[in-house]
Amino acid sequence: MESFPIRICGGMHHISEAVFVRMCQIVGTSQQVVIRREMEDISEMVDRRVTSNNRIIRMVSGSYREGFRLEESDVDFMYWPNDHQVIMDMSQSEYYNTANTTLILSDSSQSPPGFTLLQLLTPTRYREVQSACVRMNDRVYISSSTNRQLTCSSAFPNSTVHGPCGSGVIGVAEYDTAFCFVCDFWPPSASSWIDRCHSWPDPEAVNDIVRNGCHFVAIGHPLGPHGHEEWRISFSLAEYKLVYAMNQCQFLTYGLLKLFLQEVINQQSENTNKLLCSYHMKTTVFWVIQQNTLLHWCPQNLLVGFWVCFKLLLKWVYEGVCPNFFIPQNNLFLTKVHGSAQNRLFLQLHELYKKGLACLLQSSSIRSYIIDVLYDPRLFICTDESIMRSEVDYDVELVRESSKINICTRDLYGLTKAILTVEQLLESPLTQYQITIIQKLIAFFFINAAFELHNMYSNTGVNKQMYIADKMSYHMLKLAAKFGCISDMLYIAMYYYKTLRCREALSVIEMTKVKLAQPYLMYRGRVDRERYTEAVGGQSWSTKSRQAVARDIKLDNDNCYISELIPEQQSALQNKRNILYIPVFVMLHFLEFLCYRHIDTTLSQAALDELQVLVHHDQGLYVHHVLRDISWEILGICQQITGNLQAALYSYQQSLNTENPLHMIHAATHRRIQDVVSH
Repeated sequence: MESFPIRICGGMHHISEAVFVRMCQIVGTSQQVVIRREMEDISEMVDRRVTSNNRIIRMVSGSYREGFRLEESDVDFMYWPNDHQVIMDMSQSEYYNTANTTLILSDSSQSPPGFTLLQLLTPTRYREVQSACVRMNDRVYISSSTNRQLTCSSAFPNSTVHGPCGSGVIGVAEYDTAFCFVCDFWPPSASSWIDRCHSWPDPEAVNDIVRNGCHFVAIGHPLGPHGHEEWRISFSLAEYKLVYAMNQCQFLTYGLLKLFLQEVINQQSENTNKLLCSYHMKTTVFWVIQQNTLLHWCPQNLLVGFWVCFKLLLKWVYEGVCPNFFIPQNNLFLTKVHGSAQNRLFLQLHELYKKGLACLLQSSSIRSYIIDVLYDPRLFICTDESIMRSEVDYDVELVRESSKINICTRDLYGLTKAILTVEQLLESPLTQYQITIIQKLIAFFFINAAFELHNMYSNTGVNKQMYIADKMSYHMLKLAAKFGCISDMLYIAMYYYKTLRCREALSVIEMTKVKLAQPYLMYRGRVDRERYTEAVGGQSWSTKSRQAVARDIKLDNDNCYISELIPEQQSALQNKRNILYIPVFVMLHFLEFLCYRHIDTTLSQAALDELQVLVHHDQGLYVHHVLRDISWEILGICQQITGNLQAALYSYQQSLNTENPLHMIHAATHRRIQDVVSH
């Protein structure tokens, strides 16, 4: 292999192994990546089955869906109306009932490769779609630019337009949301891709990808004749399925290219650091794998694979052509990598190329791992993934990933449908991780169904109905605690408090306190590994979860759990936040305070004192910084209840001053401040 310094070339396999180990640390082992993917997949499967035909579908896409959890990565969401379908030709209209489906025709006759016009064939019930319609040649088309402006902040308020997306930050996480349209058919312009798939991916994956069609995102070709009206064909779904089809070494090569782009290429010059993006790296890996350039993708060949990809990227920059993997005629470099900018970028990449693999020494994340092997060629490198991570590591990953999964349903009918859906899934073949997420979803659905049922029947005044509903609610909460973790017991305490059974609530709170005080508790990724392994190592996940795992409390904002928090839930909902996340220890002291108010004011004050110490002095151990808004708010509510208005005012102001607040509850906070000031 040319351009490699002799010393590096000689120990290529050994250095590759060292970089493989480091990339497993940064990106994750194959088992960690599987956990992340399966969590998203099963969650999406349940969400789709629960969503009715006239609702908006959401899909997580991009690098997050592919299994990356890099700090600088954003989360990509795609949304589309479930009852709108794009067809490629009029003959496909026979597959749909136009009484409940809006049909849109893809017309790419006048557009550059990879882009199309979308003609509205039947009426739409969405105001944004209707308002984006323009008339051309006596036909009605949907303008991508107008639609993009109208839907930019539909998912999250105050988003800004970025390409086809609305972008912003929630807490500390950056997001991109793309409102698009779905098509059940594979685009004819990408038919050549099917013919190219001789060696990769396998026929089953190809059929699955083609069967799932494509999407259309709201951005036109900058040089197209109808740039404001055109839509881009998106293969986001196909892409994450292709990444799933990679082996671990291929996936880590993709990760290494992303890292190389961020830490090396983009650090060369401010004039060129916006020309290449992660999507170009992904496209490079796709082409290299499919062209079978490297026969053996294994830890010893990781850097060989990286170098093959880098050479192809260099060639593309030299030629000014980066062919889209599905529609090669669509040049991804057009309008960006051309002219003097293209020339500067090529010269910078060529300088890196001339250094050979030594160019990787410019990467701060992997430099030391390469240097260690260069200093000590006999250094033992273990690439066995089963040794890299322990049972505790995978449990932490499982808790972290499953905690992110939320499926919100608006009523008891939706919850019943959700419970039946997961029940049906349990009858099909499932992996241990899929069973774990299903158990977690069952607990979440039972909890919400219990409170929804109580809220539905508590105002009927019919004693028999209320009695039956109460028994059913309590039974569901007990089942949820059985399927869930330690903190799920607090929902039983919430229910007891809601139904004025404070002594029973305090009994549950005391039991929960004991469990939360165990030295082997796993919470927010923190755990005493030795004690955890000693206590629950090797046991079933259900046992581990019930005895040693705590999560933050989730309140679905469409449901009422504690009347004292209704203003905060309503405020969050107004800002399209469906869930209120409350640190488990904050909720514990909050409930204890509320219950003891009716029994013993001294103990009530003691609970408030504990809550105050926690909120005032915690350094992120028990109260994550993005949850400080709701934590200060709850402290303020308790202080206001006791009549300590000065302290309450301070707490509410701290809630407003929280940096990167997650919940957007400021409207409720302002109202509470007004109440305190006007008292």
